[in-house]
Amino acid sequence: MSTAPAEGGAPASGSRRTGFMLLTLIVAFVFFWLYRNAPAPESGTGAAPTTGLEGFRDDAWLLPDEAMLGFVEVPAGAFVMGSNPLQDPMAYENERWSAARRQGNPELPAYYIGRYEVTMAQFNVFAAQSGGRAAPRDGAPAYPVTGVTWPEALAYGRWLEEQMRTSPATPRAIREALDSGWRVTLPSEAQWEKAARGVDGRIFPWGSDPGASNANFGGGSPREVTAGACPQCSYGLADMGGNVWEMTNSPLQSYPIDPAAEPALDADALFVMRGGSWADTANNVRAAVRGAVDPGVRNPGIGFRLVISPP
Repeated sequence: MSTAPAEGGAPASGSRRTGFMLLTLIVAFVFFWLYRNAPAPESGTGAAPTTGLEGFRDDAWLLPDEAMLGFVEVPAGAFVMGSNPLQDPMAYENERWSAARRQGNPELPAYYIGRYEVTMAQFNVFAAQSGGRAAPRDGAPAYPVTGVTWPEALAYGRWLEEQMRTSPATPRAIREALDSGWRVTLPSEAQWEKAARGVDGRIFPWGSDPGASNANFGGGSPREVTAGACPQCSYGLADMGGNVWEMTNSPLQSYPIDPAAEPALDADALFVMRGGSWADTANNVRAAVRGAVDPGVRNPGIGFRLVISPP
C-alpha cells in the first residue's frame, strides 16, 4: 500500500518537523488498520445497479434527487488556501504557502461540485453498464464508494459526462456547461479546498470548533452520504471533513499552486487526497490538511466526489 502524507512547502524545523513525522506515522497506521480489516474485494464485472434508493433518482444514474442532481455551484473568485499556525495550532508545515507567506489567495473560475461523496450504488451503475469492476464493498449502496483506484475514479467521471451529454435527465445548466467544454472529473486540490472552507478561511468545513458538526470522524465506521448534512458548511456540502478521504486530480507538489499551470507528472507521482476519514482525529479533518495516495492503491478509507469544471 502506497499512501503517504503530502510533502512540500517550506522546510520544517524543530517541533514543526516532529509534527509532520507524527502525521506520517498516524496516517500510515490508520491505513494499515483499514487495510487489514477491510472485506475482501469482489471480482467480476459488477452486480446489477441497486434501485429504489430514497433521495436518489433511478432515471439519472442514482444521482441525488435534486434540481441539479446533487451538483452545487461554487462561484468564481479568490479564497484563502493553506494554514497559519497562529490561527490554527494544529497546522502542519506542508500547509504553508511559501517561505515568505503562510497562506495564499488563488483565484478560481466558477465550477460545480458534488454535494455528496460518490456512492457505491452510483459507481456500480457505471460498472454494470461499462463492464468494469464493481465496488469491492457490498450491501450498503448509499455509503461512499471506496476501494477504487484513482484511474477508476477518473473513468467513472468520464462515463458520467458522456451519459449527461445526451440524457433528458441532465439539468439544462449542466448540459450547457458540458456543451461548452466543461468536464466531469475529480476536483483539483484548490477546488476541493475552496469548496471545503469557503472564502472566510475557516479551519474546519463547518467553522472553527472541531466538535461543532455532524461530522463522522474519531472512530467508528463510514456512513451513508446523506447522513452528513451540514447546512453551516460552505455551500452546504456534506462530509468535506471525515467519512472517507477524497481523491483529487492534483499530483502532489509544493505550494504555491498556480491553478493555470500544468502539473508535472512522472512515474512516481502521488495524488493529493483531502478531508480525512471516519478513523481520523480532528487534526486530520481540517479543510487544509494534505494527504497523498499512489494512483493504484485500493483502500477502504479512500473515496471521491466529482466536479463539473471548466477546461
